[in-house]
Formats: sequence, C-alpha cells, structure tokens
Amino acid sequence: MMNNSNAIRFETRIPLREVMQTHPATIDVGETVARAAQTMCRAGVGSCIVLQNSLPTGIVTEEDINCKVVAKNLKPGEVRVSEVMSTPLITIGADKLVEDAAAMMVKHRVRRLPVVEDQMVIGIVTVRDILTIATEVNELLADLIEINREEEYAMGICDRCGNMSDALSRVDNLMLCPACREEEQLL
Repeated sequence: MMNNSNAIRFETRIPLREVMQTHPATIDVGETVARAAQTMCRAGVGSCIVLQNSLPTGIVTEEDINCKVVAKNLKPGEVRVSEVMSTPLITIGADKLVEDAAAMMVKHRVRRLPVVEDQMVIGIVTVRDILTIATEVNELLADLIEINREEEYAMGICDRCGNMSDALSRVDNLMLCPACREEEQLL
C-alpha cells in the first residue's frame, strides 16, 4: 500500500501459477463432442482444451456444445470437437501475473486461458479464478480500511445529542461531538 497525493493504491502482483488450475481437461482433436462432454462432466469443468499431437490447438466449451451441437439437433457422438472448437487458441505464459491474464481476457473477450510452458499446457485460469482472488483482496482491503479508519470526521450529526458538529469522533461505535465526548469521559 502506498500513499500518493492522498490516494491510496493497493498493488498486488500475484503470479499466475498461484491461481491457475493444474491438469486441465484435455481432449484429442479427433474425438467426438460426446467424449468431450463426458470428459468435462468427469472433471467437473466447463471446457476441454483440444490437443493436436499433444499441442494445444483449440478449446471446446459447454457453450460450444449447446449452441453448435444441441441447438442444431446434431448428434454429439457424430460431431468431432474439431468442428465446434474455438480457435485460434489464446494462451498465456506460466510466467505471467494474474493482472496479465485479466487484461488478456478482456482484450480477447474470453473467459478461460490455457496456461502454457514450452508450448505444453500446464494449467488453465478462468474468470472465476480471478474473481475469487479479487474478492479475497477486496475483503482484505475492507478489513484494512476498517482498522485504519480515521477517528476524526469533518462534519456530521452527533449520535448522542443530535446536534450538528464539524469535529465528530468515534467513541464506542458512536459518532460524538466534542461536548458529548467530554461528558462520556466524565462518566
């Protein structure tokens, strides 16, 4: 955290390796959509990275299956993943940061990024993974703000006497004017 012209900035540089899911679901380019759906169900995920000669070439998602197969009343066992996969595959290097992945997702309008190292898939990061981190950071920030909250406020209404004051302070979770604070100290 650093203070720059009274603006507080919280900076995180989280390596992608710390949030990516390892061992993502994969499927060979020649397999059927039915096999891809089975693989996704078994892994409890919404996508399979499509491999050709062990290298990532595309991705097939639940949305691809729904819109390109089911909605067209095609038989999943007769359609190859190569016919419905999204390609070219947008990937990110394992040495990148979460902020890099988020920027790529926005730029390319994708919700999943396979993580590659030496052209091999070693993981996947999803919007959900990033949102989980963002939520945790936001909760941490809220806690930090609460414990570092300024006790002096410029103006407001005293919680005890109801008078307007330009010097309220928090005392036992009440915002008190100077007169009520003084009275509180005497008690």
